[in-house]
This record gives sequence, structure tokens and C-alpha cells, in this order.
Amino acid sequence: MLHASFTKRLGAFELEASLSVADRSVGVLVGESGSGKTTMLRLLAGLMDPDRGRINVDGGTWFDAASGVRLPAAARAVGYVAQDYALFPHLSAAENVVFGLRAQGLPAADIARRGAAALERLGVAALARRRPHELSGGQQQRVAVARAIGLETKLLLLDEPLSALDASSRRVIRGELRRLLAGMDCSTVYVTHSPAEALAFGDHITVLEAGRVSQQGTRDELMRHPRSSYVAEFLGVNFFRGIFIARGADGGAHIALPLGGLALAGEGAEGDTAAVVHPRDITLTLEPPGGSARNVFPGAIAELVPEPPAGELVRVSLLTTPPLIAEVTREAVAALALRPGLSVFASFKAAGVRVVR
Repeated sequence: MLHASFTKRLGAFELEASLSVADRSVGVLVGESGSGKTTMLRLLAGLMDPDRGRINVDGGTWFDAASGVRLPAAARAVGYVAQDYALFPHLSAAENVVFGLRAQGLPAADIARRGAAALERLGVAALARRRPHELSGGQQQRVAVARAIGLETKLLLLDEPLSALDASSRRVIRGELRRLLAGMDCSTVYVTHSPAEALAFGDHITVLEAGRVSQQGTRDELMRHPRSSYVAEFLGVNFFRGIFIARGADGGAHIALPLGGLALAGEGAEGDTAAVVHPRDITLTLEPPGGSARNVFPGAIAELVPEPPAGELVRVSLLTTPPLIAEVTREAVAALALRPGLSVFASFKAAGVRVVR
């Protein structure tokens, strides 16, 4: 199990974060570029030292600023897969996998056994003699992971391991890697900027924003209660921050926003609040809608983006006040002839507005 809490200043940037990942579990670390994700991995791996804090793995202390404990990187049972895989170009796949084992001075028989087992587990045993330039991107990724797990790690660190792959390879490898990680005995920290990967791999998701942990929780917790616009956008929901008004002009509860406002069902405490609306709860029409929807916003379509894998659903960005994202079927796009620049009405019921805090 991993428990880490530390701070690190690099020039004007300061990282202050905590992270816990259980055994046989994957903790996903997400955040924008420059938020501190790779710095966290380097601190965990021992490639740099925190200014303050502790790192405990599997009951042992790898770093403790207060007591002066510092386990060097070479002595940490950690596997690290970098974004570019960092394979040695002059070594074969097999030689890359056992490089760390040789550096540990293990007996030759143990090195051969563990290297072969790692290659076999990743399905690249037949490629053992090939050098990196003779491997596809997906095959290089498998070799890099095999090298990491061949060390029989207590902590596996994956820094955007699928980012170098094309879209089709990424989908295939994502499924294979998910199954592999589910069978690992160690704790895994998986860094990504992809919502699909975060939701696919993360038993627990930690969100970094500007060097600080803005939110942690399970997939469902983050989906239900995003605490920032970044988290909401990352997960694909509409997020609003405003002032809760218990009784508006129409007698119902409202949230006053900097641009416009939202009608909602239920009661709450007046004051600062945040709310979310799921894109699938938003209906698009070409004329003002009838019915019971209390939230109706006219505006032009800015963009239509089919969702993977087959584009059965389409996300529609709207230039409404406030701006909205709707999710409609491909059939609805065709029936309404939706296109960028077309003026539409976006509507949703008051019950579709969920106050998150």
C-alpha cells in the first residue's frame, strides 16, 4: 500500500499533495499540463526528494524528511514507465527487460527466469530478440511495462503510457493493460490526461490543479459531485457556480449565475453554491419547447463532436447564456439537421439541476 504526503518547490511552482493507493489497486492521477503529475511520480520513484513529508510503501518508509530517512531510487522496489517508454535502442527487447535485474546483481538464472516471465505475461515473448526500432508502438509499450513488472515491484508508476500510441492501438492496448493491472500484486499510480483512461483504470482518482489536490474519490463520487470546473469538464458534465436563492420571482428555488440563472427543484441554504447538469438531461429543439422544463436557453451551436467508439452519441457545444454542453443521439442530429451556427433552444427540467455543495 502507498501512503505519500509531501511538498516540493521548483522555482515559482510548489507541489503540495497527498496520495494513497491500496494493494492490487490503481490510483489515477489527472490534471492539466504543469499541474505537477510527473513531479509526483519522480518524487515517488526517488528521482528527486521532497522538501518535506513522507513516503511509505508496503509498510516500509522510503522517505521521511523529519527523521532523515531517504531510500535511494536504486533501492526502491518501483517500476517506472515513462511517456516515451525510454527503451535502450541498442538493446533487444529481452535485454531491455532484464536491464534493471542485472543492475541489482541477481543470479543469472533468476534474471533469465524473471525476464522471460515478464515478456510472456505481456505477450511479447516472440519478440525478445528485436530491438526497439523493429517494434510497433504497442509492442514497445508492452516491453516497457514488462521491464517495469519484471522487477517485481511494490509500486508501479505509469506516466501516460498510452499517449504515444495511435487511436486504434490505444483502444486495444487499454483493454489489455487494464486486465494486466487488475492482476498485479502491487500498488499502481497511473497518470493520464484522458477522461476515458481515468474512468477505465481508476479505482480511485486524484485531481491535481496547480500543484494542489483539488479532489479525490471514486469514479462515481467525482461524477456525482465535481468540485471545480476542471473536474466537471474532464468528466463531461456542465458545472455552475453561483448564489442559491431559496425563493425567486416565480416562487421556486434558483441559482443566480454571473451570466443568467438556473431554476431547480428542492430546497437548500442560501449563499454560495455549485451545481451540475448532465448533458444527457438537456433537450434540443428548433422552436421554444412546451412542457414542464423550467430552464430554457436559446443559442447557436458552436460545435458537434461524435463520441467514441462509434459516434452513436454526439456532444453539442452551445453558445447559450450560460454556455452548455448537450448530449444527443446521432439520429437526433440528423432529424433536426443540427450544424454549427444553427440557432436552437436547450431545455432541461429543474429536477435535472443537482446541487453539489
